[in-house]
Amino acid sequence: MLTYNTQLKRLILPEYGRNIHQMVDHCLTIEDRDERTRCAYSIINSMAKLFPKIKEEENYQQKLWDHLAIMSDFKLDIDFPVETVKADKLNSRPDKVPYTSEHIRYRHYGKDVELMIHKAMSMELGPERDDLVLLIANHMKKLLTGANADGADDAKIFKDLAEYSHGELRLDPQTTRLHEFKIVAPANNGKKKKKR
Repeated sequence: MLTYNTQLKRLILPEYGRNIHQMVDHCLTIEDRDERTRCAYSIINSMAKLFPKIKEEENYQQKLWDHLAIMSDFKLDIDFPVETVKADKLNSRPDKVPYTSEHIRYRHYGKDVELMIHKAMSMELGPERDDLVLLIANHMKKLLTGANADGADDAKIFKDLAEYSHGELRLDPQTTRLHEFKIVAPANNGKKKKKR
């Protein structure tokens, strides 16, 4: 009866193939440490020949020895020429990203706009603050244009800015004009749809 690969032991790094994994398994059974180390070096050479482009990478030796340690399930007892990855670091999970659950008044503006408005409120009166408020208003208009395909009205932006800042940051609609933003359609790439 035939033996199928699906019935055999699962490969840890399948890109190296079953033969390299069998070589690693054989290397684990060698009792003499020097002989086992020589066997590991010949396995590394075989792995490098399978992927010749790996030699173009900066630390390809580190990568190959790490892969050998992983394929041996970290049981290979030899004199590694480099410090290999440890099992606990390989399977470790990253730290959880702390997300705030603070309320965002207008979600289309996002939290960053709120933070910029608070920063502008804390600045001293002067041209630098006026420039920042104008930049924030233009950014708010760009964000609102992206969320609303019909466009954004300057009066709406001025009203939202005043509401966010509790009336502290106001722009005069008579003297202040914001940039005009347009939504640009994605490129067609020269392909035409076929009519059915």
